[in-house]
Amino acid sequence: MSIVLSTLNARYAHASLGLRYLLANMGELRGVTRLQEFVIGVKTADVVEKLLASQPRIVGFGVYIWNIEEITKVVAMLKRVAPHVVVVLGGPEVSYEYEQQAIVQAADYLITGWGDISFAQLCRQILNGPKPLMKVHAGVQPPLDELALPYALYADEDIAHRTLYVEASRGCPFKCEFCLSSLDKTAWPFDLDRFLGELESLHARGARLFKFVDRTFNLNVKSSLRILRFFLDKLEAAPHDPVFAHFEVVPDHLPDALKDAIAQFPPGALQFEIGIQSFNPEVQALVSRKQNNDKAAANIAWLRAHSHAHLHVDLIAGLPGEDVESFARGFDRLVALAPHEIQFGILKRLRGTPIVRHTQEYALVFDPHPPYTILATDRINFSEMQRLVRFARYWDLVANSGRFAHTLTLILGEAPFANFMVLSDWLYAHTDATHRIALDRLAGLVAQWLRERGFEVAYVNRMLSRDYAGRPQKSPHAEEEAPTPNALNVPQRQALHLTA
Repeated sequence: MSIVLSTLNARYAHASLGLRYLLANMGELRGVTRLQEFVIGVKTADVVEKLLASQPRIVGFGVYIWNIEEITKVVAMLKRVAPHVVVVLGGPEVSYEYEQQAIVQAADYLITGWGDISFAQLCRQILNGPKPLMKVHAGVQPPLDELALPYALYADEDIAHRTLYVEASRGCPFKCEFCLSSLDKTAWPFDLDRFLGELESLHARGARLFKFVDRTFNLNVKSSLRILRFFLDKLEAAPHDPVFAHFEVVPDHLPDALKDAIAQFPPGALQFEIGIQSFNPEVQALVSRKQNNDKAAANIAWLRAHSHAHLHVDLIAGLPGEDVESFARGFDRLVALAPHEIQFGILKRLRGTPIVRHTQEYALVFDPHPPYTILATDRINFSEMQRLVRFARYWDLVANSGRFAHTLTLILGEAPFANFMVLSDWLYAHTDATHRIALDRLAGLVAQWLRERGFEVAYVNRMLSRDYAGRPQKSPHAEEEAPTPNALNVPQRQALHLTA
């Protein structure tokens, strides 16, 4: 009567927190339930063969935007070769607008929304009867203090080689229409003493990289301070054995008490993911995003000047009501604040999000296939949107990678968006590619472009030499490596910025 919980992660370094919650809450079925994680890109037949090796009665899949297409193939093949195996689906990608999805049609059951306890309940019915008559089951949301926490289920291998996902709270009180969390209506905190006890156990087992999935880490400042204090205590007790913690923060809410705590952290210990998304007040109002732009900008400037936190700030292109000129102004404003990374995102139509209400009025055209990226709006045509997509990719390779820190200042000049767009168009014209560009080739292309722009050859070479000095070259490609910890316990990408 074995049960398998499975998913396809985007990378090996990503360990599924959701599946571990399900396993932790299986009750008397936990002994016959096991995890089996894969990485996208594995052959469908290989996945199915490994899933069937233990002769499971039930296989539950966690379905997300990055794995929906591959898991659809897995489920289709699984049901062909082993139709007796009961397939149960769950996850955000199948929780909304699921009626016409091929994967749902092929599966036996679907749990929408919260699955922590509902999956175990459904398994009991499947195994012991009475057999459920309904295919679709709305997940039950239990009080958080009734959930078994999953952190002991991180294996030693996970702790040694993967980023550990943790959460001090669930949900989000904000209503940003492009985000699934806008449907939550509020945020629910876990008992903090219990949560910190779990972090203590993980740290004692050797965990040093923690990524918080809380949508609004700094919403409750008292809780935020206690969590930061936990990590500060570890750093003070063993400064030569540092920890690294990643948080998503609300940009316009940084009271002095939080600033004081953040300022105490050394380099390489904190990363903040900060969602600006747009600096245009009219666009913000249109998508129900409440944000004080001046406060947000001031807080980013403060963090850059007075803390050692690594700042990863998000902007979204293609929002309804925003044209390229408006986005460019916001981009230039953010560049002036000098965060370590600007995540140039392209709007995606996540299933269930309210952003679809603007489709007709703003002529929103989305790719019908995952990840449902915006293709055009009434303000940005398809060709211009493709240029933005390429800009985003080259920005990631050149700016966010940390490999061109000194050369980047030459590229951006006094008009960052306009100048980098010129470089982006030029790179595409000379490579016809945005992926798998060898680092040496990319550096040579950047140097050639700068020389054509009138920069002195010796000066360009000197800037590139400074960028290359002391850089680890693990990969021949200018792609983002997985977050493998180095001697500082810092993911490699952040470590590159530390040495810039």
